[in-house]
Amino acid sequence: MKIIDLLGESRIACGADAASKKRALELLAQLIASSDDELTQNVVFDSLLARERLGSTGLGFGVAIPHGRTDQVKKAVGAFVQLAQGVDFDAVDRQPVDLMFALLVPQEATDDHLQTLAALAEMFKQPQARQMLREAKTPEALAEVLRRWSSGEVPRMASSGN
Repeated sequence: MKIIDLLGESRIACGADAASKKRALELLAQLIASSDDELTQNVVFDSLLARERLGSTGLGFGVAIPHGRTDQVKKAVGAFVQLAQGVDFDAVDRQPVDLMFALLVPQEATDDHLQTLAALAEMFKQPQARQMLREAKTPEALAEVLRRWSSGEVPRMASSGN
């Protein structure tokens, strides 16, 4: 599955304000829940928060991939947020996080979940992809960067880059 297929433009926020990790997770939960009548923001938030309690999903380089599971979704769904200013996310490199991709998957979606997380991590370790996501000024521009990445149009570097 392509990363862009997990999103709709209604689940992308650009230049969003969040003063804390908790508020950023609430924003992501709101975006995911807004597109599904069966989901509530609380269910999504609780799932993301439960995973965060096991250890931070802050990867470094200002990026986090909060994710969770619930039996209330039939297929994986995501939301992407570019924050106006980074927040402390307990990331491995202690840098504030300003790019977040949240992923919510069905309870039993182990392999798909891991493959999607790996694809997201691959994208976010690319300096050019991070730079393009940070420079985007609208949800549509963010969606286009994610679409181009999913289609292989954004060059990938061999290094784990900074």
